[in-house]
Amino acid sequence: MIVYLYRWRIKKDKEKQFKESWEKVTLAMREHCGSFGSRLHVSDDGIYVGYAQWPDNDTRNKCEINLPEIENARLLMKDAVEEGLPTMCLEIEADLLIQP
Repeated sequence: MIVYLYRWRIKKDKEKQFKESWEKVTLAMREHCGSFGSRLHVSDDGIYVGYAQWPDNDTRNKCEINLPEIENARLLMKDAVEEGLPTMCLEIEADLLIQP
């Protein structure tokens, strides 16, 4: 399993638009592409952080969703982003998380 870490600065008053669009895109990737899903966090300095789990790089790289509503959600996400910070691909070395 691999993890992708995404980080964004979101435009003022576009937080709800970003979150709703992120949810649509994430659910579509889980349903159509084999993603294990994602979590969205907001750091104490206001940076939004998305943590997405995938079985492997190949599965993620092959993900293509050509649905108009998902393309629209992607555009709305992009519109809400003031600055996108570099994406990181993380290999899991140890996993001690549990689901509460």
